[in-house]
Amino acid sequence: MKVEPQKEHEWLQKLVGEWTYESECPTEPGKSPEKFAGSETVRSLGGLWILCEGRGEMPGGEMAAMLMTLGYDPQKKQYLGTWVGSMMTHLWVYAGSLDAEEKVLTLSTEGPTFTEEGKLAKYKDVIEIKNPNHRILTSHMLGDDGEWRQFMTANYRRKT
Repeated sequence: MKVEPQKEHEWLQKLVGEWTYESECPTEPGKSPEKFAGSETVRSLGGLWILCEGRGEMPGGEMAAMLMTLGYDPQKKQYLGTWVGSMMTHLWVYAGSLDAEEKVLTLSTEGPTFTEEGKLAKYKDVIEIKNPNHRILTSHMLGDDGEWRQFMTANYRRKT
């Protein structure tokens, strides 16, 4: 069963490489956001999938490891993927799409809330390509009031 990469798969190849990132998360109102740093290696799997292996700081100074997979399913006409991290037991499953300008990939998922144990919420991660050496990841959670709230921003810069 041989599958040829399509243009959607080729878009994912823009992420392949060695990256460093700086992220920030808002804290309490009136306080400065917490800032964290890390690195990520992104490699291609047969031109159809990418594997993103990250390591970075977490709140409290602990280190964490993360693994994200992303691909495109031509039958479903969706980008699909997963995310796991060494700091939690939840498997995040993504489904998403690319914007018309092919610069922003929005991935929807569902996972545990930060505030109430056992409760799930809707999330979206947005990957925006600024240029070949800079991309931004923002994470959002849908509140009980129906409003999306951004809770994390990470700037990725390609290592030179």
